[in-house]
Amino acid sequence: MAPDLARALAAAVRGEVRFDTAERAVYGQDASNYRHVPRGVVKPADRDDVRAALTVCREFGAPVVARGSGTSIGGQAIGPGAVVLDFRRHLGRVLSVDPEARTARVEPGTVLDELQRAARPFGLRFGPDPSTHSRCTLGGMIGNDACGSHSLAWGRTSDNLHSLDLLLADGTELTVTGPLPPAGRAALAAAPGRLGRLHRELQALAADNLALLRRAVPALPRLGSGYPLDALLPERGHDLVRAVTGTEGTCALLLGATVRLVPEPPYRALLVAGYPDETAAADAVPALLHLGPLTCEGMAADLVAALLASGPRPPVLDRLPAGACWLFLETGGDSAAEAADRARELAEQVRRERTATAALVTDPAEQRALWSIREAGAGIVTRLPPGPDGAPGGAAWPGWEDSAVPVEQLGSYLRQLRALLKRHGLRGVPYGHFGEGCVHLRLDFPLRERPQAMREFVTEAADLAVAHGGSLSGEHGDGQARAELLPRMFPPQMIDLFARFKRIWDPDGLLNPGLLVDPRPLDADLRFPGQEFPVTLAYPQDAGGLLDAVHRCVGVGKCVDTASGVMCPSYQVTEEERHSTRGRARLLGEMLRGELVTDGWRSPEVREALDLCLGCKGCASDCPVHVDMATYRSEFLYHHYRFRPRPAAHWSLGLLPLWLRLAHLAPRTANAVLRGRFTGAVLKRLGGIDPRRALPALPERRFTAWFRSHRAAHPADPAGPAVLLWPDSMSELLDPAPAVAAVLVLERLGFRVELPAGPVCCGLTLIASGQLGAARRVVRRSLRRLPPGLPVVGLEPSCTATLRGDWPKLLGGEPELPSRVRTLAEFLDEREVALPKLGGTAMTQVHCHQHAVLGTAADRRLTERLGLTNRQIDPGCCGLAGAFGFEQGHYEVSVALAERALLPAVRAADPDTLLLADGLSCRTQITQLEPSARPLHLAEVLLRAFEQSERPGLRAPHSPG
Repeated sequence: MAPDLARALAAAVRGEVRFDTAERAVYGQDASNYRHVPRGVVKPADRDDVRAALTVCREFGAPVVARGSGTSIGGQAIGPGAVVLDFRRHLGRVLSVDPEARTARVEPGTVLDELQRAARPFGLRFGPDPSTHSRCTLGGMIGNDACGSHSLAWGRTSDNLHSLDLLLADGTELTVTGPLPPAGRAALAAAPGRLGRLHRELQALAADNLALLRRAVPALPRLGSGYPLDALLPERGHDLVRAVTGTEGTCALLLGATVRLVPEPPYRALLVAGYPDETAAADAVPALLHLGPLTCEGMAADLVAALLASGPRPPVLDRLPAGACWLFLETGGDSAAEAADRARELAEQVRRERTATAALVTDPAEQRALWSIREAGAGIVTRLPPGPDGAPGGAAWPGWEDSAVPVEQLGSYLRQLRALLKRHGLRGVPYGHFGEGCVHLRLDFPLRERPQAMREFVTEAADLAVAHGGSLSGEHGDGQARAELLPRMFPPQMIDLFARFKRIWDPDGLLNPGLLVDPRPLDADLRFPGQEFPVTLAYPQDAGGLLDAVHRCVGVGKCVDTASGVMCPSYQVTEEERHSTRGRARLLGEMLRGELVTDGWRSPEVREALDLCLGCKGCASDCPVHVDMATYRSEFLYHHYRFRPRPAAHWSLGLLPLWLRLAHLAPRTANAVLRGRFTGAVLKRLGGIDPRRALPALPERRFTAWFRSHRAAHPADPAGPAVLLWPDSMSELLDPAPAVAAVLVLERLGFRVELPAGPVCCGLTLIASGQLGAARRVVRRSLRRLPPGLPVVGLEPSCTATLRGDWPKLLGGEPELPSRVRTLAEFLDEREVALPKLGGTAMTQVHCHQHAVLGTAADRRLTERLGLTNRQIDPGCCGLAGAFGFEQGHYEVSVALAERALLPAVRAADPDTLLLADGLSCRTQITQLEPSARPLHLAEVLLRAFEQSERPGLRAPHSPG
């Protein structure tokens, strides 16, 4: 039936219809523990496509699942054998903003941040703001009745809706609004046909069960479980907007919405209150709420520990006051003083508790940095740090993700929840919306070894939450994760009413079946089974295997944020799920599972998805769980092409250092061949290089040749501290100017520069193309040529990052060298050398590998000491990424990436602005696409500063630290 359904859909809609293996694989999971392979995926181009797709699915009896950004934690964005409608791909516009009415019209796939950007010029915003605001869609927020940190002030999604345009499974369309007077309800019931019958049945459901609805539905600000049937009560005005919001796509498809906007406070202040533990913080909350904070978020020390275990320590942690749990209490005002005064009122109340501390944060940048820690919580806590009792860290999963209790009961609930965790031998990091009694918690369930452990715990946890007057879900909805537990929260009559409500809207059960009504078991359909394939790289943080590594991805979707950032470059251009870090991890997981992707290492689906991976390593740093797709790609390519023919580019560009060394035997002849119109075209064709790319010219002599002649003319000072300069293949063979400048700078500072005993190479081009056996041989040979003990300075960010990050994975264990490797900026910054002033303005394009592996803090400090007013171009890949932008089939993506931020910034820069780009890839991309630009390496800028200071009257002192 699938081929017939696919053909019928392709004939009916203008958007994309995808029933291929790769698409089904990447849409078979969301941010939950579950896996449901869909029948196919449709990406509607407009409303008519949604109508047409639903009509075809109804004719074929195919279930339909609506999907936004796929960040549902309960499994609401997936369905077995369903047709998934991806609303984000084409239906993501903000249609209008009415500042007078304070409303906006949006399509269902509109990303929340896009709505916020559209409303901001009018001083308005949408109130709810989940931590996934950069990628979650309004349709998904309406489906789950999402909240976020500011729901304390501005309510849930259901509190901020004016009307919804709905499409029912039978093709009926209607627009529902908020509360209605009796006459309005009567008019709806009197409507002819399906619409009138729908309203009569809904009104009868409420009228027949008034006492039950008033008694059985908890009065909670964070009630996210079950259908919101209390909205149908007459005292609630038969509020159909509220009744449909939070139904998880099981009742109707959303075609559009009119949302309410609220005024954005012009100024904000953040009071961070510290408490001895999370229960003390929770007990303190009720006394603070009457002062009207915009937020009251709780974050304990174990979340900070998880953050520190995942990467470098953010300096903003110094702003946290003493304590082991903190409340983030935000205030707003028409002036900075007003916002700060309100925060001080809160501080006075906080300090009435003898053990509490408080810190007022008014600097907007510091506030953003602190909030970024809280927002990253959903990803950070998926990797638990080692416990204080020595328990090992590991993965943590949703399952009891967002329970909620009355805020007065939160302290008691947390105490008993901790005791329950201890009895079950589970660990997790509670945090969340303490001002509304909502607790986020991921736990180290042994889902692969003993999945019943999750059932055992959540059953008791559900009883605990209900005993405290709470809800199984306070924000993310029930889905498959909790719907089975609803009878523990609601009486049987309410469960029957849920089924009746679903049948009124969707009598044939076509829309997202198996969730709130007749739910699938909470411990079925888990995504974790798979087999370990033999691997050649080391995965010490993932039990030594690829299976645990790819299951790091929990689907929170930061990689599908297209607004900014390094991750994920290819997705930023194609917006195809399979080209995101998440999509690639899903495909690799399916490869290891072997049911849908059945060719193992030979899989063409995985190869195609990884083909547009630039190897930028952005995911290794920017992904909250540090999925390292560049490493997984190298592993896959090694096995995929083992004993098989490789693409031409693997030979031409993967072996580039070898070809360049051979070409330097006769550089002038080589340049003539490279630049010849006919010979250059032939070389590109044979080498798998895009014909639109210019082949780089070789310098007249290699860096090491210059160094020998330089050293002969300028003997080294034997008393100077020695430093080993790493002559990477690019600096040695293609662009020696940065290496020459680095030598001259280091010598001016009194250092004795040494080089390895022979040619060396980091092996990056081999690693990136999956030629890992050859890479090991190159690396081991290079290691033998290095003197022990000396600090090693790298100039090319990609090579330096390879020495520091990839060599341990390639060789296994921890070779001694990476601990000695520094960038030039790090080396000089650590020694606090005196630098001359250069002055002026500059902007920097940070190489992706520097961003991901090395960091830029030392570079910023050095440019400040040079007196430069330096601006970093919006983080993002230049698009060349070593071999990537040269390879056939990649040119369009490469250029599109450069046009996102880099090239517009270069074109708009003042002619006197220095352009810093340490990466040869970045400099090459800039000069090939904007030939008038002259990007410089930091070493060249430093040399320019010294040369300027050495002019008469400008000499400045400098010495090694």
